[in-house]
Amino acid sequence: MFFALHFVGAVVFAVLCVLIFTFSAVAQPWPITILITMVGTALGYYFPELWISQEIKKRQLEIRKAMPDALDLLTICVEAGLGFDAAMSNVAEKWENELSMAFARGIREIQLGKVRREALKNMAERIDLAEMTSFVAAVIQSEQLGVSMAKVLRIQADQMRMRRRQYAEELAHQAPVKMLLPMVGFIFPSIFIVLLTPAALTIMRTPIFGGSG
Repeated sequence: MFFALHFVGAVVFAVLCVLIFTFSAVAQPWPITILITMVGTALGYYFPELWISQEIKKRQLEIRKAMPDALDLLTICVEAGLGFDAAMSNVAEKWENELSMAFARGIREIQLGKVRREALKNMAERIDLAEMTSFVAAVIQSEQLGVSMAKVLRIQADQMRMRRRQYAEELAHQAPVKMLLPMVGFIFPSIFIVLLTPAALTIMRTPIFGGSG
């Protein structure tokens, strides 16, 4: 279905371009019409890729924000005596977000007979997030070495919280750069018009430019 959307998008964008140029008030030469239609077809073909990339980034951002709190809840459940699988099930039942859905799918795979290590690796591959990969690697290593799971989860929760803060600071540092283009394109021209228009009118009224004085 996803690959079919490429061709559907290409056809839709091509038809829209043809209709726009056909019923346009200003007639355009056929070479320009064909060129813009080809560009529109290419955009329509790659539009599903752009859409799914944005959805992936949105899902990863939601998971990144939820991971510290989820690991805190996992730590509390494990320290209270629950097993790791039961703690993941508890997180999946308490919340309704992308992370809880990922946990629920991992638990279902374990219940269907898949080894926990493989189920966790598959979950990390589906999410494709550095924080999740690090968390899964730490859990698998703690099982292999016999380290306390609660201690590992608490350390991971602290690290996830620090990474979330660093990511927020990184976005804050990018804000001035992202604001530069709208300011140059919309705000600065308005300021120039307000400041320079009186001066231009004054200059045009001078006798040098044939004004009335």
